[in-house]
Amino acid sequence: MEYDERLARFRQGHLNPFNKAEDEPRGDKDLLHNEMKPDSFESEPCFHPTDRVMDLGLAEDHFSCPAGSFIASDIEHLKQAIEDCKCLILELPEHSEKQKDTVAKLIHLRLKLQELKEPDEDEPNMRVLLEHRFYKEKSKRVKQTCDECSAIIWGLVQTWYTCTGCSYRCHSKCLNTITKPCVRSKVSHQSEYELNICPERGLDSQDYRCAECRAPVSLRGIPNEARQCDYTGQYYCNNCHWNDMAVLPARVIHNWEFESRKVCRSSMRYLSLMISRPVLKLKEINPLLFNFVEELVEIRKLRQDILQMKPYFITCKEAMEARLLLQLQERQHFVESDEMYSLQDLIDISSGRLSSSLTEIHTTFAKHIKLDCERCQAKGFVCELCKEGDVLFPFDSHTSMCHDCSAVFHRDCYYDNSTTCPKCARMSERNQAVVPLVSRE
Repeated sequence: MEYDERLARFRQGHLNPFNKAEDEPRGDKDLLHNEMKPDSFESEPCFHPTDRVMDLGLAEDHFSCPAGSFIASDIEHLKQAIEDCKCLILELPEHSEKQKDTVAKLIHLRLKLQELKEPDEDEPNMRVLLEHRFYKEKSKRVKQTCDECSAIIWGLVQTWYTCTGCSYRCHSKCLNTITKPCVRSKVSHQSEYELNICPERGLDSQDYRCAECRAPVSLRGIPNEARQCDYTGQYYCNNCHWNDMAVLPARVIHNWEFESRKVCRSSMRYLSLMISRPVLKLKEINPLLFNFVEELVEIRKLRQDILQMKPYFITCKEAMEARLLLQLQERQHFVESDEMYSLQDLIDISSGRLSSSLTEIHTTFAKHIKLDCERCQAKGFVCELCKEGDVLFPFDSHTSMCHDCSAVFHRDCYYDNSTTCPKCARMSERNQAVVPLVSRE
């Protein structure tokens, strides 16, 4: 009796006679096992569940290839199964359990398709494209974002690359579609900032297209939302502008404003590569800034003192062995001039970090010259105007220095406009005495 009933159900298309457990719910492992079998999908692209019952590979097939062994047609069957899943999801009742199960199955099918498309062993370790130097990532972090297609990179099943120059990330399948050159090449050839605050020219000047990829954009979001970059002033599509935030040099220099603004991806990378480069000459760009920002005046004085300490260290054997100047290796421009600043310098000045660290270095340098090293102490000065007091150094706060001969005096004794430098007077007399002797010969 039970056999006749099962046979009748099989003739109606509801039962597989080779599997008595067909009516029971299947687990996810069974779903993934059967979704790989070429014979488990019908040829029709879409179907109606009222015509016949189809479970997209839920029925067992004892004659298919074992799980894990794939052939060329597997990818086509997976694509067909994905399309069938999409059709079934639309036809099933919303928020029903069967629709949720089908959505989960669709996700599994897509991940398996991606895994079949990207065999890791065939991918090169390094690729060079548009001045990018891409290296295959060994990290298996679960979630990254592809800068080319804006899709998620699933590190567990997908191969992806990172540019060592600008940190551009993308799938291996997206490498051949990249059109954006490496930003580091722009930094190498053009190390300068846009110093106008958001130089907007209007969307019509861009022909209503993205400034980078030339995709159609609109302020209404149809067909694509136009997003403005506060650094360039231009408009970009959502693939080129991800609403990244960055501190803009133009707003810092003109307004002393450090609030982060929305920038496009290329501007974000350019600013991150330029942030430590000393390309800002504040005395020329905005000299009035020193009148309103006291911290800048303090930092400038410390930098000037360090430049005056540098000759002592260059000629001191102990200082060279101790490598004192390497304490400023992260800000090498501080021992070259006192005029150039990087954007990171200005950010650290605003937060107070640079003042504290530079003051500590200044104290260490002064201690070596005035207390620890006898050779450096011997290079000090005695005030020739009053001939009193301790040994003087040009970086002392209570001293003044002659700009012509670099002699050091007490500030109260020497005035640049009214006092005659004794050393300069001796040198002048010596030169006058040498001239008649030369003329006689």
